Formats: sequence, C-alpha cells, structure tokens
Amino acid sequence: MLRSLFSGISGLRAHQQMMDVTGNNISNVNTTGYKSSQTVFQDTLSQMVNAAGAPQNDSGGTNPAQVGLGVRTASVNANFSQGAAQTTGKSGDMMIQGDGFFMVRGGGETLYTRAGSFTFDANGNLTTPNGQMVQGWSANADGEVNSAGAPEPIKLPIGISLQPVATESMTFTGNLSYEAALNDFKVIPVPVIDANGASSTLNVRLQKTGATQWTLQLPDGVADPNDPYNGGTSQALDFPAGRPVDPADPTQPATTVTLGAYTVDVRDLTHYSGNTEARVSASDGAGAGILSSYTVSNTGQIVGVFSNGLKQTLGQLALANFNNVNGLEKIGDSMFRSTVNSGLAQVGAAGSAGLGLINNGALEMSNVDLAQEFTNLVIAQRGFQANSRIITTSDEILQELVNLKR
Repeated sequence: MLRSLFSGISGLRAHQQMMDVTGNNISNVNTTGYKSSQTVFQDTLSQMVNAAGAPQNDSGGTNPAQVGLGVRTASVNANFSQGAAQTTGKSGDMMIQGDGFFMVRGGGETLYTRAGSFTFDANGNLTTPNGQMVQGWSANADGEVNSAGAPEPIKLPIGISLQPVATESMTFTGNLSYEAALNDFKVIPVPVIDANGASSTLNVRLQKTGATQWTLQLPDGVADPNDPYNGGTSQALDFPAGRPVDPADPTQPATTVTLGAYTVDVRDLTHYSGNTEARVSASDGAGAGILSSYTVSNTGQIVGVFSNGLKQTLGQLALANFNNVNGLEKIGDSMFRSTVNSGLAQVGAAGSAGLGLINNGALEMSNVDLAQEFTNLVIAQRGFQANSRIITTSDEILQELVNLKR
C-alpha cells in the first residue's frame, strides 16, 4: 500500500483537530475570561530508505534518504495574554489586570479562573455562577488581614454592626482677633460622640487671657450658674507672632494640644487683626453602624461601608500564579486545574509578588482574535483539502496498478 495514502490520512486527522480548536475558539469569542488555544503540528517518524555513508578513501560520504510518514498534533497551547476589559459597574464583577488567577473551591479541590463574575449568596459567601466559593482571607475585628495564612472562603458578615467610636480629636481653624479685649471669648460648638454612640454638643470656649494669649476651656461637669467654665479643664495657647506656639516649647510651632480627654489640632489657628472667626472644621468619632454596602480595592481588599459613614476592611481576595501556566488543565466553566507540569500555586495578594491588580466593576473578555481565527479556518480548510488530494491521487495510482492486469 502506498505510504502517501497514510500520510494523507494523518494530514486529514491533524487538520481536523486544528479545525476543532479554531471552532472552539470562535464559539467562545464572548466567554468571560476565556483563553484561546493554538494547534502546533510536527512530523511523525520517517522511514529510512538509505542510511548515511561515511567518506571512504577514494569516495565521499552519502547522506541518509528518508521518506516521511505523515503529520501529527504536537500540542494545543493556550494563549494567556490579557483580554480586553468590559465595564459592568457591578461590585461583584472583578478582573485581574496582569498575571494571576482567582482561587475558588468546589468539588473538594481548589480551581483557578480568570472569570471574575462573583456574587454573595444567602449566607454571605462570595461565589462563582456555579456555586464555587471564592478563596481569600477574612479580616479580624479590627479590620486587619493576615495574608500569610491559608486561604479560606470569603464570607461577607451580613448584618454586622460596627461599634461606636468615641470622639478623641477635633480640629480648629480660623482667626482669633488681635483687637479683641481682654476676657473676650468665643464659644465653638463641637459635635462629639461618647463611648456608647450617643451624640451631643460640646461647647468649647476660647477666651482671650493675655495680649497674645487665648485659653481653650471645657465646661465643668458641675455647672456653675454664673460661669459654667469655672473649674473646667483649660489650656493656654500663645500667639507671639500670629501663629500658635507649643506650650511645652515656645520655640516650636504648636500642632496639637491636649484639652481634657481630647486632642485639639490648632496648627491652622491665627491671631491677626480682624474679626474672631474661629470654628471647628473636623471632629472624629462615630455612632454604631451596620453594614450597608462594600467596595473592592485594586489590591483585592473588600471594604465594608457602614451606615455611620465609617469603612472597615472585611477580607481580601487571594490570587495564584504558576511557573508554567501552559501546564494548567482546562476543565470547563472557565476553570483551570493545576497539573504536575504547571508547578505549585504561588498564592498572594493582588499587587504583590508579580501578581496583577484587581479592577472592580469590570470583567475580562475573551482574548480570541477573530481575524486570526478566520484565517486559521482558511488554513485548516486548505490543508484538509490538500491532504484529501493526496488520498485521491494515491487512489488513482493504485487504480492504475490494478488496471495493469487486464
């Protein structure tokens, strides 16, 4: 039987596989996080017709003569180049800008994916559309994340409340009049929060007690009917050149002073000619709050937004990378499984150890290049067609051989 007949058959088989790979790429042109594949061919064994001959005393050497026996598919390699970003505006949608994979847990094993369409289920678990749990690290009560630990399912603490934060500092700005008479004062109402989360107003009095000196005063706990500030906590502040100086070291400018249980930022207070226009520009503290929404930072931190306006880290996504990403095995559902040739997963937070950053509110589109894939269709079709001609021509030769006996 003619060897060309079998070579043609192997060509048909190889180009059919190329057509299968190309067709799969085109069918997944809109699949989130899909990575296209490429077919690589190589020739098969060649049959030796004449072996190589060494040069002799009176003759030169001869080269080997071999007849090839066809083609086969050497490999189908995945292309892990970055896909385009598709903005969705949905908080649960995330894409990795750079290297790395999301880690999910399902079926008793850890899988990896570039498709970041996630949602929180009824129990607060961050899951894929198929229910696999996204892996990461949960934060402690203080919002601290230990990314050195083993990844675990990320769970949003639905209904969590943030304990109140008592007011500890306040900031004063504005001018205290240089022309003010001695003992002139201005009362500044400051909103404060106590340890139980109750809000109230603290009236801080700024009274001129010297030519360039003003005193900050808090009211006494037991109000004096004639002067509620009599016996209260006070702190004198000097303005020798129109700016406050440190009470402990007059050679240094003042930044903050202690007034009772509060730290007061006074660096922006001035003592110049004009009206007294001092005011409070900021004070910390917050009442109790419940979780109302969340955001995801570019490093994968899930930050909870509470009804009292405060924010706190609730967890962090884990990313993984491999020494040989082409060694990963596709298992469907836009998932990959590690193999003996991919290497062990190198786990870390986004933006560290060569891992990419996370773009929230967007998805990574398929990296299929339609122009290239349609070109591959033509190449596969023509290759299949050419190999079919080999079989047809070989058949005609065999027919001629049979016709010799008539």
